[in-house]
Amino acid sequence: MFLSRSSGRKIVATALAAVGLALLHEVTALDSRFAARQADMWPASVRPGPGSRLGFSATAYCKGTTTASGVNVRTGIAASDPDLLPVGSVVQIEKLGDKYDGVYTVMDTGPKVQGRHLDLYMWSCHEALRFGRRSAQVSVLRLGWNPRDSKPGLIDRLFRQPEVRAGPLPSRPILQAAPVEIPQ
Repeated sequence: MFLSRSSGRKIVATALAAVGLALLHEVTALDSRFAARQADMWPASVRPGPGSRLGFSATAYCKGTTTASGVNVRTGIAASDPDLLPVGSVVQIEKLGDKYDGVYTVMDTGPKVQGRHLDLYMWSCHEALRFGRRSAQVSVLRLGWNPRDSKPGLIDRLFRQPEVRAGPLPSRPILQAAPVEIPQ
């Protein structure tokens, strides 16, 4: 009712609404690109947690038969700095190209693999040389061998939370059998 009687009030209200929408349009929203840029600013010495996304540099290697963990080399194995990504960590690597994007297991270390650097195993040395050095986006799926260091999935978050809150199950006494005499 306040606006319906005066044309001047309608014009002022419309102008204020237009300015408000223009200012709202200029606000920077935090999106995934912003989060990715923030992840690149993390110090290189900070150990990432499960679920974190970081920028790494990636190279390839082809020599050797056994990794630092004792398993034979094969495709899908990566080497990293054990202070950052310990042996047994599982990472998802993106932005390397369709052929090399995927899930890798950190099973190896090396003297030249320091900081945010991954070294991917390739069977062909020619392919490893062609790979060169590339920038990669790394998502940490699990940190080391401990399954508790995994990022919880949807099923874990929905169904396994009551189990965690309840605590461990009480131990049951072990039944011991009475000694049996064997007739001779």
